[in-house]
Amino acid sequence: MAGVAVVIVAHDSGPLLVQCLTRVLADAACREVFVVDNASSDGSIEAVAQLADPRLHIERMGRNAGFAVACNRGAAISASPWLLFLNPDALVEPDTLTRLRDLAARDTDIGLIGADVRDPDGHPEAAARRRDPTLMRLWATQFARVSSSTTWAARGLEQPRRDEALSGVDACSGALMLMPRSVFQQIGGFDEEFFLHAEDLDLCRRVRDAGRRVVVANHVPVMHVQGTSSRSRPFFVLWHKHRSLWRYFAKHERVRIWTPRGLVLLAMLGTRLVLLGLMRLLRPR
Repeated sequence: MAGVAVVIVAHDSGPLLVQCLTRVLADAACREVFVVDNASSDGSIEAVAQLADPRLHIERMGRNAGFAVACNRGAAISASPWLLFLNPDALVEPDTLTRLRDLAARDTDIGLIGADVRDPDGHPEAAARRRDPTLMRLWATQFARVSSSTTWAARGLEQPRRDEALSGVDACSGALMLMPRSVFQQIGGFDEEFFLHAEDLDLCRRVRDAGRRVVVANHVPVMHVQGTSSRSRPFFVLWHKHRSLWRYFAKHERVRIWTPRGLVLLAMLGTRLVLLGLMRLLRPR
């Protein structure tokens, strides 16, 4: 069976990066791993360089080029027919790559497959199974989180987990995405105008626009610790997250700023950005 090229984008990713790599390299399907470094300064890349495995390569960007640019670079310098984009704080099992590849290989309609991504306490990640963002779904999701309303939650972005082997979704978590290289090349890879966040939503949407399915393997668990690269620069991450959401709506929903829909979206994103920023400032250290 064809091998998998793993692309991991690193930026001050801390000690979890080595743990992530050790787990990936234990999988028999792993043929090559490219750690694309966006100018880390925390010593994590030096620790990676100590791992003695011929499949492991470090590509230094020399600057923080953004997630999409780094992913495209890793894909370009790899050769395997399958591509796995993996966050440095996502911890796979020894057979995760093999299981995902085998599931995807059985159905040529599958263009991208994700996993049952959970936090360290075992709670499903909200981003693991998503619908395409719309203004109404954004509002429903935010209102559900404040009110704990299950009715509003059902109208929001998150799709409930099912017990079936594979569930079709609009988008899966960007913490782990496996796809055939041919599909990645067909759609032109990641949109490099997304610096950070929402590039996974955009990629999944373009996979579906190309006539392929996006699915989640419900019985393949992956632990996502989250936030290892963002803790030192939380406001930088918040800004780019909301900026990328605006770009997503402008690109796919044709939202323009001086329109009623644009003003509503701007108000929603602006309010959310300010509230989350205040919460970060007031959080005990």
